[in-house]
Amino acid sequence: MASSSAAKYRGATVEDLDLPPALSISPSTPISTALAMAHDRDYSQLTVTSSTTRALLGYLSVPKIESLLRSPSASDIKLSDPVSKVMNRFDRKKGNVYKVITPDTALEELEEFLKKEEFAVVTDDGRRFVLGVATRGDLEEFTKRRPA
Repeated sequence: MASSSAAKYRGATVEDLDLPPALSISPSTPISTALAMAHDRDYSQLTVTSSTTRALLGYLSVPKIESLLRSPSASDIKLSDPVSKVMNRFDRKKGNVYKVITPDTALEELEEFLKKEEFAVVTDDGRRFVLGVATRGDLEEFTKRRPA
């Protein structure tokens, strides 16, 4: 079938997306700094990593934070607050299975993952380093650049 993912991607992997390097921030980074960094690079998600171990702790959704700041309850959140106050945490204790996405992951597999998630954090095989963030838009751009 010509429209299948395998035919669409022809063996390409996440590495072929040529993603920009991830922009990781620490939980203590002020929200204002994180938003400025995201806007400078036109990123909608920032990964949050431990400042000591560089372990992936969670992520910051820029649209969600901007929405929170505009809401009537925004008085609870100040631009000077640390990112830890508003970040989405990856909770390993809940038994959530962490899906490892690496540069070697097939794009068909990434596409399946992105059907359920907004974005994928691309790490090395050992999940020690955040390498990038992949979105549905990255897949769309790839297929536009590489017609079937």
